[in-house]
Amino acid sequence: MAKPVKFAHVVYQTRRFDEMLDWYQKVFEAEVVYQNPALAFLTYDDEHHRFAFVNMSIFKPEGIDAEHRPDTGVNHVAYTYANAGDLLETYDRLKQSGITPYWPIHHGITMSLYYRDPDGNRMEFQVDCCTPEEANAYMHGEAFAANPIGVEIDPDALLLQYRSGAPLQQLIVKPDGSASPIPQEHGLS
Repeated sequence: MAKPVKFAHVVYQTRRFDEMLDWYQKVFEAEVVYQNPALAFLTYDDEHHRFAFVNMSIFKPEGIDAEHRPDTGVNHVAYTYANAGDLLETYDRLKQSGITPYWPIHHGITMSLYYRDPDGNRMEFQVDCCTPEEANAYMHGEAFAANPIGVEIDPDALLLQYRSGAPLQQLIVKPDGSASPIPQEHGLS
C-alpha cells in the first residue's frame, strides 16, 4: 500500500490577503513564488510552495458560503506521493472503497486528486511533475500566469495507462486543454 512521502502544503482562504502574505513572509521568512490579485504561493525552502492564499474578496464578495459558514480558513492540505504509480494505486484502492476524488486535475507542477473526508475537510493527494527548480521557473512563466489552476485529468485512463506499462514520466505530462473551472466542492465558486 502506497503512503504519502511528505506533507506538501496548506492553502488558506482569506479576506486579509495582503496582511496574510506579510505575516507569513515575516514569520516563516517565506518568499513569494507567484502572486496575482486572487492567488499567492509562498515557500520557505526548496518546495515549490508551502503556503497558498486565496483572496476571497475576489471570489466571494459577500463573505459567507452557501451553507452560511464563514469562507475563510483552511481550504485544503496536500500530501505528496513518491510517484504517479503510487498516486494511481492509492486512487484505485480508495475507489474500491467508494471514496472518489471530487477534482482530478493537473496543475502543471503537480498531478493532483482532491478528496473530502466525512466532515468535509478537503485534502490534495499529489505527485510532483518536475524538480523544485523547474516548478519555480514554471510558476514565474507565462503559462502559469495564463492558467494557474490547471487542466482536469481522467484518473481511470491514467490508471489503465500505468497498468499497461506506460513510463511514470509519461503519466505526469500535463495534457493540453483550457483552464478547468474550480469545482463548487472546493469552496471557491
